[in-house]
Amino acid sequence: MLVAIDSSTETASLALARDGKVLADVSWRCGQNHSVELLPHLTQLLGEASVSIKDTSGIIVAKGPGSFNGLRVGLSTAKGLAFSLGIPIIGISSLEMEAYRHAETGLPICPIFNAGRGEIATALYRKKDDGWHKLAPEHITTVDALSTETTEKTIFCGEYVATIARQLKAKLKEKAVIAPDRMRSAVSLIELAKPRIGAGDYDDPATLQPIYLRRPAITKPKRRQKYTNGDSK
Repeated sequence: MLVAIDSSTETASLALARDGKVLADVSWRCGQNHSVELLPHLTQLLGEASVSIKDTSGIIVAKGPGSFNGLRVGLSTAKGLAFSLGIPIIGISSLEMEAYRHAETGLPICPIFNAGRGEIATALYRKKDDGWHKLAPEHITTVDALSTETTEKTIFCGEYVATIARQLKAKLKEKAVIAPDRMRSAVSLIELAKPRIGAGDYDDPATLQPIYLRRPAITKPKRRQKYTNGDSK
């Protein structure tokens, strides 16, 4: 049985599959509550499918970009299962997962996540006759820059697209196809992982790292004030 985990953003998703068949899946809005909601949802999903976590033969996890907290929770959960059960793990880009459900359109697909500071995280994918392709890697940019780079009709997807849809339409006109705002499903992770599973191409759980694109903002501690009598505070 394969277990797929996505906790990249304020939307989270889990899926279970065996022999190419999805046993159960769930997606929900978790906000910033990944650490308290992910494992209870996984336990519930296993119960609904009448399977045990010990039946797991492989873990697939969305590795970002996304929220720092969400990615930490998802990756640590996936790695913990991989280590404890002695099973392989595969990390898949969260943007690729977002884009894949629109693969059959044949159009370029541009998934977009909010990167904060007026910027967006994005990449570009397309399914052609010879398979699924990454046309542009994960990177941080702006709506203006992305619009300038878009030269053909493109599908824009992701939970943040609704926020910037008006900007995209104003700049790109008919070239901007805005996908409906639907929650991601971890089932896409399973589909994307199939070629790698078939090739035995797994990640090392000890070295698998999230794709952050930007380091978290950390507040520097205040410098301790020194006093003339030698005491410090």
